[in-house]
Amino acid sequence: MLTRRLFVACAALLAVSSWAGRPLLSPAFAQSADAGAAAFIQKLGNDAIATFSDKAKPRQQALDQFRTLLYKGFDVPYIGRWVLGRYWNEATEAEQAEYQKLFEQLIVTTYAERFIEYSGETFRIAGTAPEGETDTMVTTQIVRPNGPPINVAWRVRKRGADYKIIDMVVENVSMGVTQRQEFASVVAQNGGKVAGLIQALRQKVGRAG
Repeated sequence: MLTRRLFVACAALLAVSSWAGRPLLSPAFAQSADAGAAAFIQKLGNDAIATFSDKAKPRQQALDQFRTLLYKGFDVPYIGRWVLGRYWNEATEAEQAEYQKLFEQLIVTTYAERFIEYSGETFRIAGTAPEGETDTMVTTQIVRPNGPPINVAWRVRKRGADYKIIDMVVENVSMGVTQRQEFASVVAQNGGKVAGLIQALRQKVGRAG
């Protein structure tokens, strides 16, 4: 269900081997109104370097650390609710709770091992732009040695003194919108019942139910 575009977008955050040892933000850029969101992306990348630099780390420990990093950078509960769309309110509380756990587990189990092995390309922040009253789009590029650069924009929302990623736009395609459409299609194929999506997610992450 999670598309290759989503993997590329998430991997972008961990493709940060070139971040270490040099500043991402110029003095003029650091003075912009959206510098806080860009600095947040920078710090999260630096944390990714520290987390995944030890390739000898046990797999479960790496998974646990990935889950922590995921929740540190992404507003997973918000994304999960938004992706489910109108079906969130139609689900029972038990279905909502299981769906959120499965949604998180889907992300972790699908991508954690790939992230740990990801060697990285050159990653740079290209700029920022306000998006509504509370959000900032942080535009980045992944520069690849054997292909054109990949443009990824991170929608960052400020919550008090904190920042969280709530969407990723890869080459002008919103990952949140794409996932929402895919989940809606699964629900529709199951008579409009969230239970059908939950069963599909169970199978995806290898749980019986």
